[in-house]
Amino acid sequence: MGGCGHRFPIREDIPVLVPEESSRWGEAGSDDAPEQRRTPPLDLCVVIPALREAQNIALLLPELLAVLEDLHATHEVVIVTGPSDPDTVRVAAPYGPRVKVVVQSGRGYGDAVRQGMEVAEASFIVTMDADLSHRPTFLSEMWAKRQEAELVIASRYIRDGKATMPLTRKLLSRWLNGVFRRGLGLSVRDMSSGYRLMRADAVQRLELRARDFDLVQEMLVKAYCQGWRIAEVPFHYAPRRHGSSRADVWAFGVAYLRTFWSLWKLRNSISSADYDDRAYDSVVPLQRYWQRTRYRHITSLIRNRGAVLDVGCGSSRIIGALPPGSVAVDIVLAKLRHARRFGVPLATASGFKLPYADAAFPCVLSSEVIEHVPKDSPMLDELCRVVLPGGRLVLGTPDYDSRLWCILEAIYARVAPGGYADEHIAHYTKRELSETMRRRGFVLEESRSILGAEIILAFRRER
Repeated sequence: MGGCGHRFPIREDIPVLVPEESSRWGEAGSDDAPEQRRTPPLDLCVVIPALREAQNIALLLPELLAVLEDLHATHEVVIVTGPSDPDTVRVAAPYGPRVKVVVQSGRGYGDAVRQGMEVAEASFIVTMDADLSHRPTFLSEMWAKRQEAELVIASRYIRDGKATMPLTRKLLSRWLNGVFRRGLGLSVRDMSSGYRLMRADAVQRLELRARDFDLVQEMLVKAYCQGWRIAEVPFHYAPRRHGSSRADVWAFGVAYLRTFWSLWKLRNSISSADYDDRAYDSVVPLQRYWQRTRYRHITSLIRNRGAVLDVGCGSSRIIGALPPGSVAVDIVLAKLRHARRFGVPLATASGFKLPYADAAFPCVLSSEVIEHVPKDSPMLDELCRVVLPGGRLVLGTPDYDSRLWCILEAIYARVAPGGYADEHIAHYTKRELSETMRRRGFVLEESRSILGAEIILAFRRER
């Protein structure tokens, strides 16, 4: 099973993918066989937006290329400049094929970075400024962290980081970073640093729209919402060597605030990889209570039942409470990428066609999944198939016999259109689900509920 690290028999006719391998496959969420991605020819590409920075580029390139040689990585440098900047093109020309110059077709910092990344042909991409405020020698420290996270940020605002800049600019920068960090629920301290090392396949497939400095924020938040890991390395930001900056902090601030709303909506949508995990500590009391009560009920029902197959696990903290030998599967790779932090074997798989042999698990769990698929789908049959005789199947779903749930769903559909409520296409009641499982040879052993609106039922397989 390519890294899943468990002992249960699998069906060789069904392809299975674990999150660590995701860069080699096509888009998540498809039942089709994943498409093999080509291996980039280079290890590292450095993208440098450099509009009218010829004087700084002349100093930067020799130092940067020397650092890249010391990394023992195959590399290229992409300089993005405007059509009215022949001096930058002239300075880069002597370096031949090692340095590629791209003439920007659009306008703005974000557009320049995006164009540079589009032509990058490497496994990793670094973005840095041309003005020597980003020391090339620091590349080695970020490069050393490339296996620990998909985005590595040169951070001014973590311990041992430092920023040499005017006091007003520093205070505004810190305030903007604080607003974004708290408003978007991220632990990253320096969200506005443009000096980054990124895994190419983590960022090149993001849908980036920002054309200004807000691309820095947009890229980070959208990557995190896809489940990619972020790490910060302490960095000393120094003033530019020559010229004057055309990117003052006020321009940064306007761009950030302009894009904040769209990023806030993304962070609080079900599309965010950590939606389930984050809900456990939600600032909304009802959501926090609901998640924690579900966690308590389910962990009690699977306790001492042996290894568990969690189908449709999402990014719930229940994954971290699964007993040794368990496996968590989901169809959405982004959720599984986030779930790597729980240290449980993970695999992408469809509940319609589980990649495990008959009677493979002593306990199977599927919480808040069956209401999202048609009742005549093969989902329930597949869940039943992989349970050992005498084993336990735990199912959780809203109870549509509950007036409270119907009221809550109607409110949720109005407040958050496009959310989970709109995706509930199979409406079960406790009586109906119990009878459905009885016909499949399962007997109801225990039941739990959350405010009488969500049912969590534990069945025993008799045959």
